[in-house]
Amino acid sequence: MTSSEALLDLAMKMPKAELHLHIEGTFEPEQMFAIAQRNHVALKYNSVEELKAAYQFENLQDFLDLYYQGMSVLLNEQDFYDLTMAYLKRVHEDNVVHVEIFFDPQGHLSRGVSFETQIKGIYGALKDAERDLGITFKLIMSFLRHLDEASAFETLALAKPYLEWIDGVGLDSSELGHPPEKFANVFRECKALGLPVTAHAGEEGPPEYVWQALDVIGVDRIDHGNRALEDTDLVATIKHKGLTLTVCPLSNLKLCVVDTLEDHPIRSMLRLGLNAMVNSDDPAYFGGYMNDNFHALVTQTKITREELFTLACNAFEGSWLDTESKQRHLNRIKEMFDQVP
Repeated sequence: MTSSEALLDLAMKMPKAELHLHIEGTFEPEQMFAIAQRNHVALKYNSVEELKAAYQFENLQDFLDLYYQGMSVLLNEQDFYDLTMAYLKRVHEDNVVHVEIFFDPQGHLSRGVSFETQIKGIYGALKDAERDLGITFKLIMSFLRHLDEASAFETLALAKPYLEWIDGVGLDSSELGHPPEKFANVFRECKALGLPVTAHAGEEGPPEYVWQALDVIGVDRIDHGNRALEDTDLVATIKHKGLTLTVCPLSNLKLCVVDTLEDHPIRSMLRLGLNAMVNSDDPAYFGGYMNDNFHALVTQTKITREELFTLACNAFEGSWLDTESKQRHLNRIKEMFDQVP
């Protein structure tokens, strides 16, 4: 086995944590059609093949338009359970042992699907997968930034009876034109409730949005963060705070945030001492789960063994797991790398 083959084998087999995953973005076309038929929902596409052909995007908004169409078939608790369990079984094959997943309650509430229906289905699958597959989890409720802060407050009120199931709060959807400061008050309340917070910032939005995520929202993590590299003071601040960047290579490629993976900033982030790690974001739409992302990095960039090791460790260090659990996973990663020269 060559050194590059050994590196790829290590990337595929090492234990992984995924911290940036939208459960609605794991909707494979086949499953979407099956649930649509079960619920008698008409899709605008006549076949799985026609739907797959639509999975081509020039920007974030193109993707979101299709993403919200896919949501329309999710009506019952069983639908949310099935969607979540399908993802968990899939990433189990990629040696993912811990997930911290987003769900978008407002995208379902607007269709008359109750908060209770959504969270019971998702949480039920997470608990079953923890028991049957050994995958630990955290559940993150995200606010949709294209809606107003009043809607976010309404959603938070609906979530309060289920706070023991919710491990953090995020901010996603259309970034441009919707800066984090728009949600300063609701995130202040979330933090008062003891919830960790994270926000999508610097994917398509400017470095100023990342500054707002830090200074106005007070994030514990940054989702994406690519454009932070345009501001040296911002890079220094993120490094000083020790914040994790939940980076999504194939997502960035699919949404034309980068032209090629060789242009991707993840290695630059590591060289600058930032805590970057790898995620799949919306894998059904972006053509890649965790191992697909690592395979692309190993084969299409000049990623080194040391960088791969750092990416693997950063994922667990940046998770919201307890210290003992983090250390157990970190020890396992070190053991695996020590066994491969």
